Amino acid sequence: MKIAAALAFLPFLASSTLVAASPLVSYGQISISQVGDAEPRLIRYSEDSPPKWIKESDKESLIRAGIKFMDITDYTDEIVRVQNWKPFIPARTLYEDEVTPYIGNLSTETMEAFLTKFTSFRNRYYKSSWGGESCRWLLQQLENIAQGSDHVAVKEFQHPWEQFSIVARFEGTNEDLKDELVIVGAHLDSMNMYLPKYGRAPGADDDGSGTTSTVEAFRSLVNNGFRPERPVEFHWYSGEEGGLLGSQAVSRQYQQDGKRVVAMLQNDMTGYVGPSGNPVIGIVTDHVDDKLTDFIKVLVDSYAGIPYTLTKCGYACSDHASWRQIGFPSAFTIESSFEDSNHYIHTSGDTIDKLSFDHMKEFSKIAIGFAVELSHVRSD
Repeated sequence: MKIAAALAFLPFLASSTLVAASPLVSYGQISISQVGDAEPRLIRYSEDSPPKWIKESDKESLIRAGIKFMDITDYTDEIVRVQNWKPFIPARTLYEDEVTPYIGNLSTETMEAFLTKFTSFRNRYYKSSWGGESCRWLLQQLENIAQGSDHVAVKEFQHPWEQFSIVARFEGTNEDLKDELVIVGAHLDSMNMYLPKYGRAPGADDDGSGTTSTVEAFRSLVNNGFRPERPVEFHWYSGEEGGLLGSQAVSRQYQQDGKRVVAMLQNDMTGYVGPSGNPVIGIVTDHVDDKLTDFIKVLVDSYAGIPYTLTKCGYACSDHASWRQIGFPSAFTIESSFEDSNHYIHTSGDTIDKLSFDHMKEFSKIAIGFAVELSHVRSD
């Protein structure tokens, strides 16, 4: 939906008027008070328009209308983009011999077992109790994978809401590069757009699939002794569905800590093949770093078993946007062209039976190639 049409559909955006709190809503035996949802939130839904104040619950209307947005309520200070940081982004692959064994260790069986459990929570909404349970379960799986690896650490990144983000870090062998890193990310939350906190939202594709692809790439790298030259981190963000909340917090903290991100790749929805039945890797070309996106094309040609298609997703389409807005190169891969992507997302129908684990595995291959190739210091 175009912004102009959406404004007509959502008059609260055009007027910026905060409406009164809704009454109690009944869900089964549970009474849900919406009073807290009247808290005003500052929303940005394009790069060239001023942000708007709306109430918390009206973000659900944005999602139902198909409008991408960032909730910048906690980040109203002027964005200071990283200056004098132009990392080298290669135009070709050089480390096929290193990448190939990691790709060979990928397993759709472990991916299916993981996602089956990950979708068993009623939802993974970032402010629900199930959202908290699901991230604690994910943390335990990642800690189990990393157990016994003295150069891999898994940590929580806490937020004011119940669901934390997770950072898994491979320390680099070059101490001088400890604050210069490569990031592969996904978001771990899910959302039922009609009843976010209590509605059923298995989130198999959005973004259980991207989380699965990213976990499997991490597992293969750990199990096969990956030792990068510069640090490589795998991130699973909380609160993406609330307006990229978790990734904004992480990226701002990294900027404040003086870290420099060579490149960031987001995996959001990697499991749905689409109506054509011909699997592809969608490479998003808008609101991304052009040079890094060109390198993603090279990675697909080098390491994937399926071709890519170019597509556009819009402003604030996923967590890569949080890194781009402060000046770090970021890119985004998705399951298909945007118009052919899964239409069951944000509902109870976003389930495993609609997905392909072979398709998810292709994104794990790209994540591994991304991590390995960019972990090396290059100047070619």
